[in-house]
Amino acid sequence: MQPNVEKAFETSLEAIITRVQDLKHSIGSFILKLEHEHQMLNWPSVLDSFALLSSQINMLNKVLKSEKTPPLRNLVLLPLELSCDRDEELEKLTEGRVAVFNHDVVPNYLRTKPEPDVDAKNQQNKSIASQITPELAQKQITSLNKITARLLDNLNNAKEEWDTDSSSSRLNLTTDNRADTHILVGTLSLGKGIKPNRPPAQPTASPSVMPQQRINIDIHKPQSTVRTHIRPGSSVHPYNRT
Repeated sequence: MQPNVEKAFETSLEAIITRVQDLKHSIGSFILKLEHEHQMLNWPSVLDSFALLSSQINMLNKVLKSEKTPPLRNLVLLPLELSCDRDEELEKLTEGRVAVFNHDVVPNYLRTKPEPDVDAKNQQNKSIASQITPELAQKQITSLNKITARLLDNLNNAKEEWDTDSSSSRLNLTTDNRADTHILVGTLSLGKGIKPNRPPAQPTASPSVMPQQRINIDIHKPQSTVRTHIRPGSSVHPYNRT
């Protein structure tokens, strides 16, 4: 390997390891949250965890697809030495997952193909796909494209209706309540709701003022309401005070 290629490979490998470690830390935190905080866990928190994992996976894919990253598939990793003894440095690098680099570990960690059951499933899918003729495959693709386009149209129409309803509701939104306004005016001007309504007080007659008497007046026969009584032979004035 040339020096420039080797340096680019080391730089890319460090970037990949950093992204993988970040992703591993986020996955571990999310699993820990599911196991120990599931009673207090809410849906927005789960969505935030998924969003973080998705962004980290995208960043890892960008590093792998970068032009500066050499094609890793062209590189072959071969074990130089196998040992049945415990390797502390290897255990530290693998965070305790691999303590011995022996014949049992190498086939699992250095395999270049999926596991046997996964590989068998992939082969089965490939055989089923190979039996489909190009004409049938094109028909299925066309049908799937129509379904997808119809679904997108329905989603866009629903979004437009939602935006229209939201804008109209904002325009027709009233900022006052007539009933509350009337209650407030009545409270400020008449004191409604603050003090109880009392009937108006009836005027009471003064004890020194006698109620007016009705006088029946007959035009043909006037009647006098004043009576006088004069004693004969009395020369003393009744109002004379001596």
